[in-house]
Amino acid sequence: MALLDPSIWTDNLYVNGWRKGGAGSADAVEPATGNTLGSYGVASVEDVQEAARIAAAAQREWAARKPEERAAVLRRAGLLWEEHAEEIGTWITRESGSIPTKAGLETHSAANECYDASALPALPAGEVLTSNERRWSMARRRPAGVVSVIAPFNFPLILSIRAVAPALALGNAVLLKPDPRTAVCGGVALIRIFEEAGLPAGLLSLLPGGAEIGAAVVQAPEVRVIAFTGSTAAGRKIAESAGRLLKRAHLELGGNNAMIVLPGADVAKAASAAAFGSFLHQGQICMTTGRHIVHEDIYDAYVAALAEKASNLPVGDPANGQVALGPIIDENQLKKIDGIVQDSVAAGARLMAGGTSENLFYRPTVLADVTPDNPAWAQEIFGPVAPVMKFSTVDEAVELANGSEYGLSLSILGDVGMAVKIADRVESGKVHINEQTVSDESNAPFGGVKDSGNGGRVGGAAANMESFTEIQWLTMRPEIASYPF
Repeated sequence: MALLDPSIWTDNLYVNGWRKGGAGSADAVEPATGNTLGSYGVASVEDVQEAARIAAAAQREWAARKPEERAAVLRRAGLLWEEHAEEIGTWITRESGSIPTKAGLETHSAANECYDASALPALPAGEVLTSNERRWSMARRRPAGVVSVIAPFNFPLILSIRAVAPALALGNAVLLKPDPRTAVCGGVALIRIFEEAGLPAGLLSLLPGGAEIGAAVVQAPEVRVIAFTGSTAAGRKIAESAGRLLKRAHLELGGNNAMIVLPGADVAKAASAAAFGSFLHQGQICMTTGRHIVHEDIYDAYVAALAEKASNLPVGDPANGQVALGPIIDENQLKKIDGIVQDSVAAGARLMAGGTSENLFYRPTVLADVTPDNPAWAQEIFGPVAPVMKFSTVDEAVELANGSEYGLSLSILGDVGMAVKIADRVESGKVHINEQTVSDESNAPFGGVKDSGNGGRVGGAAANMESFTEIQWLTMRPEIASYPF
């Protein structure tokens, strides 16, 4: 039987087992064709509340398990991601509009996330402290409890599993709310993998739905930590709610990421890196290269080379041919992208390539001679659009790079010595020298500053331990202490 056999999950969500959703069902739609791929259960607020109660009870037993038992489940999950990579990758391609290479990256990363998470239960769980009293004093890490994971559509598997896996490994239970547009590859697939890996019932629930379900998984009293990836606007609402409820919210939000191309950089290689950074997955990535800051000496050559790349990249159904770009996720997003492009041209940007669409397929677009107040420069487009601006001095390049409310990822191409000095001056959670802006590894901290989030909250042992555990101070004496009362 296939891992994602529809007979298991059709019209169902997952709360202590597969069952009908309290809010009915919804269709999984293929954006490239408009075809219906299946239907999944939609959660009600009551489903969330029940899942949270079940999770809290199951979590206590799970946290008490031997570390090697939790690690074993994560290792088996990693193997299952590899075993079922082709099947799951097909769903990612069709449901999210990903090219197969990007889908393969997601399944590969999911396996690595589980393998890395399997090491977390064996790590030191605290430290012995000095004390002025005659006692042992320790700071120890304890599971946070119930963690809500809210994930977006663009990298539906990676952006779910990178929080789900370490949270489970460290003894927590998880409520997973995937984006409704990718509820199968970003939700059902995770449940099925962990079912087959032997995760005890109740520890991982699948709760697809809209904003009201997002609010419910934040507000459920049993939830102590929220791991959210999505827009800055939605992240602010979650942070406000979490703050009022005294819960921790780990927020990975939007980005308008800059690529600085230094004088003397290899133009052909720079244009290739830029095209990848701006057009991978139709630009629907928080790390997409959204602003190209290019030295005046190579500006014209760079714009020409990037426009040529854009004009020759094939666009089409990624499940039915060799293409570089697939469809935009839905009509609303396409209208937003095109609206920004048209407004930017009206404001004085030069359209060098693209700017047109057919159905949900938007051509890779290059805009030259933009200014800091141009819509394409000032806004996160979340589409395959590359706005380009020139600079003359390093100080000007740094000022342009920092001149955004976002601070997620930044790329510098060219002389390494000059690039390192710039890296010390830019406001960004990640800096990549002689690479484009889109990069992620399971053992590296991931996060942004300013409106891009509240720092590196996932990735690597330190970030995961900090995110999904609480510190408890524990003291012990060999006998009851004497007191003056």
